[in-house]
Amino acid sequence: MNTIRTLCFVIAALSSYAALVYRLCQGRRSWKDSSYRTLITTLVFQCLTFTMGAVAMRGESFLGVGNLAILLMHLAAVAFCVSAQVILLCWAADGEEAARKTRFWVVTGITLDVVLTALFFLADGPRRCPSDFDGSGEPLLLTYLLAFIASQAVPCVTVFRQCGPYARMTDSASLRQALRMLSVGAMILLLYSLVRVVNVLTIAAGTEIGTWKEAAASVLNALGIIAISLSFTMPSWGPAAVRLVEWTRAYRSYRALYPLWRDLYESSPGIALEPPGTSVSDLDYRLHRRVVEIRDGWRDLRPYIERTTGGAGGPVREMTDEYRQAFIEAAQIKQALHAKRTGTIPRDNKDDGDFDDRDTDNFTAEVAWLTKVGAAYSKLRRAG
Repeated sequence: MNTIRTLCFVIAALSSYAALVYRLCQGRRSWKDSSYRTLITTLVFQCLTFTMGAVAMRGESFLGVGNLAILLMHLAAVAFCVSAQVILLCWAADGEEAARKTRFWVVTGITLDVVLTALFFLADGPRRCPSDFDGSGEPLLLTYLLAFIASQAVPCVTVFRQCGPYARMTDSASLRQALRMLSVGAMILLLYSLVRVVNVLTIAAGTEIGTWKEAAASVLNALGIIAISLSFTMPSWGPAAVRLVEWTRAYRSYRALYPLWRDLYESSPGIALEPPGTSVSDLDYRLHRRVVEIRDGWRDLRPYIERTTGGAGGPVREMTDEYRQAFIEAAQIKQALHAKRTGTIPRDNKDDGDFDDRDTDNFTAEVAWLTKVGAAYSKLRRAG
């Protein structure tokens, strides 16, 4: 059981340090920003919280004081929650309202830390067994534990409630995603607090709890901190990640369209504006050219496309309407290419006009549609 808890503390600490180091690398250009300094302070408290958690799992004393690592972990956790509230205000509010709420949370955090420290020593915390901090029937220690859990749960509720409205207010897509991720982390940590309350009260009542409940609390804690670490760094790496996802999606479409484009190009070489190449350094341009050239090659084939070609059998019957239409179009292209090579013009062919069955009005939809047709065409070619 201690191994699982230690591992969860280590994972949470590593994610915290990774977020801190990542943000510190931006210090030269961001240090004058107060929200950046608040974010660094929040991450420092987050790192301290889980570092002390890992230390607490290794022994009963720290710096010669019994259970001091547990106390420091709890005090840092309170400071971390308060700082998270402040950074949320820095992201989403400004002016006097932000300053007023910041003062409230700072005073609340200091008061909670003083109260927890007093309860810790009044409950003779340095001399207690570390397992007593998992739950105890002794009134002062039970009060200490419930006060600490409340200090974590209440900020989680307020963060979760505020993230939604703040996300709708901001114009920044990356900040909007960060706020949503922060709300996810807050909800996970709220579940962790609820599980901890159940565990503490169960132990205080003298009832044995299953080890899975303690493990569940540790896992929820680690998952919540990972989500929060991601949310604190997302405004800086989020746009780059979105661009990478978009580039990857465009590259997949570019590759998927190649078999269809190649056969159309071999049939009508004039559709290519420039000689074919393998470079993807300017992927957006090349994808646009590929789409245009496929449409041009497709249009050249229309006199050879037999309207009745479609393939109603096989797997086509089991597909959705969109995929069924894609397979029908692919079958018509395959038949038309063969007809053009042999010089056979079907009696019931399509004219040279525009596309009447599937003309999309934006490039993204066009790529998505042609990718389906290209995938269907590749399957038909492999099938012979």
